[in-house]
Amino acid sequence: MISIRKKSDYSNFDVPKHVAIIMDGNRRWAKKNKKSIIRGHLAGVISVQKAIRYALKNNITSLTLFAFSKENWSRSKREISSLVRLFSFFLGKNLSEKFITHDIKLFIIGEIDQFGNSIKKKVQKIVDSTRNNVKLNLNIAINYSGRWDILNSVRKIIREVQDGSILMENIREHTIDQFICLHDQPEVDLVIRTGREHRISNFLLWQIAYSELYFTDILWPDFNEDIFQKAILNFNTRERRFGNANAIKER
Repeated sequence: MISIRKKSDYSNFDVPKHVAIIMDGNRRWAKKNKKSIIRGHLAGVISVQKAIRYALKNNITSLTLFAFSKENWSRSKREISSLVRLFSFFLGKNLSEKFITHDIKLFIIGEIDQFGNSIKKKVQKIVDSTRNNVKLNLNIAINYSGRWDILNSVRKIIREVQDGSILMENIREHTIDQFICLHDQPEVDLVIRTGREHRISNFLLWQIAYSELYFTDILWPDFNEDIFQKAILNFNTRERRFGNANAIKER
């Protein structure tokens, strides 16, 4: 088993500034362990805490977690209801105080309105109370999709063109960069996906164009700091050329 050590304990060991995780496998974990689906999601929350703890200990600047996609609304009403209650419960457990203590700034990306005013108010309270924290940007993607993100940024650009703030002929890739979610944070260096699947599932499609991808068979409730460390060590074996065969970009 890989031991957890801080970056300073490794020679030439690079920790990515921004890690994004597709947290997959809660339901399969529940089935495998003969638990209810909600127990699987509860176990997943514990793994979220482990991922945050690892990020804090190893000076990762941004951690983005894919919690709920727009496609997840197709699940049963019972499971959706349980997820909403779990999310509400999680938000209400002195989370603001904990995030302030650990210097975590919370961001939500996605359309939170669909979860109702109660959850929206809880989220906004935590976002407001943690806005001055600087150690870790914790981004939770909820009711999110990469296609929605790109579409939303295009709509914003169109409004800027209509009011004369942007000229149509001046629109470039960096224009979209300015309006896409997470535009004010470091580029995503590493995407981790648990749960045996090898796909992106409509997650951060614009932001991960040159990210390194790491897939593991581990189901999300079994994810821990050792597995996170293994992904980071694997990241350190990659030569990041960003489309240029003759150049390796410094991390």
